[in-house]
Amino acid sequence: MLNSVNPFMHEENMSDNQSDKQQAGSQASECSQVDLDKRNFLIATSAVGALGCAAVAVPFVKSMTPSERAKAAGAPVEVDISKIQPGTMLTAEWRGQPVWVISRTDEMVAELAKHDDQLSDPASDVTSQQPAYCKNQGRSIKPNVAVVVGICTHLGCSPTEKMKSGGDMGEKWTGGFFCPCHGSKFDLAGRVFKGSPAPINLVVPPHKYLSESVLLIGVDTEDKA
Repeated sequence: MLNSVNPFMHEENMSDNQSDKQQAGSQASECSQVDLDKRNFLIATSAVGALGCAAVAVPFVKSMTPSERAKAAGAPVEVDISKIQPGTMLTAEWRGQPVWVISRTDEMVAELAKHDDQLSDPASDVTSQQPAYCKNQGRSIKPNVAVVVGICTHLGCSPTEKMKSGGDMGEKWTGGFFCPCHGSKFDLAGRVFKGSPAPINLVVPPHKYLSESVLLIGVDTEDKA
């Protein structure tokens, strides 16, 4: 006996299959649209974030004062030396380096000539370490004021001021600077003592006086030694 096939049932199955395919295609289309929307959202968010960073960076740069930008660029720096007491010093900054401005007493100046035999370069013959107008006993324009870069010429450490005579530096010490890293010693003109790891004197930067109380670091003077 043959099984009879209901033609209406066959058509119904075909219709169901076609409906499933249409539904699946619709769902795929919706997923693609969602993915596209997500992608566009991420791109837009990234762009806004980048603009935000730029917006933050610009005010930060603008917030720097002219003097701060000048220091960063290595421009000359003015220093008021009117309040430095004799026998003391202040530290300025030029080109990212500490610059010592030392107010030497008359006694300190007199001592500079008494220990030449203990120095590696007492006459400042290494010309790269100071301008020509500072190639003298005190390595300075004014006898009582020294201007020296406070960076050891050995490995770039920053020496400690030991301006008072004697003390923990010994009874023969007449004042100067001591680098605790490797023991280099310098006098109050920045000249290195023999036996120190540092091979040459401290650097004297270019400088000039705008007045009796204002020093300009970074510009050479027209005065001669």
